[in-house]
Amino acid sequence: MASRRIAQSSVNWASLAERVPPNQKPNLAAFKTKSDKYLRSVVANPETPPKIDWSFYKKNVPVAGMVDKFQKAYEALQIPYPADNVTKSVEAQEKEVQQEIAKFVKDSEARIADFQSQIATLKALLPYDQMTMEDFRDSFPEQALDPINRPSFWPHTPEEQEPGAPNAEPHH
Repeated sequence: MASRRIAQSSVNWASLAERVPPNQKPNLAAFKTKSDKYLRSVVANPETPPKIDWSFYKKNVPVAGMVDKFQKAYEALQIPYPADNVTKSVEAQEKEVQQEIAKFVKDSEARIADFQSQIATLKALLPYDQMTMEDFRDSFPEQALDPINRPSFWPHTPEEQEPGAPNAEPHH
């Protein structure tokens, strides 16, 4: 497996900082410092190790076969790049979250439309300081006083009403 060279951080630190709560900002700063330190140490070294001049060592090392033995061992050395075992699960989680986000957006748009219709209804009403009791009864029949069909006693709270009376809710 060919190794991948890291040239720069793939983390969008500004975007991440926007999502971190204020009490966690020092932890994020410490994490960024540590991450930058590791990135600098990786970038400071070349991607491939320097080439060894084996012929120079064969000429200058008096022990016969030692350089050949080291050369074989060095060339046989393979440092495997860690296998990627988590990308597929992260991508699956991302798809699930994207579906949840899409559902939340759809539900939110429905709620927004409902709230906007409620706001439009309230804006269409007469201002309360100009409204008469009849206007209030026409606009809010379930909340308006109805002494014939739903009589209540002062202070019009549920605790003060007669047990079993048809009016179970307070009237304002």
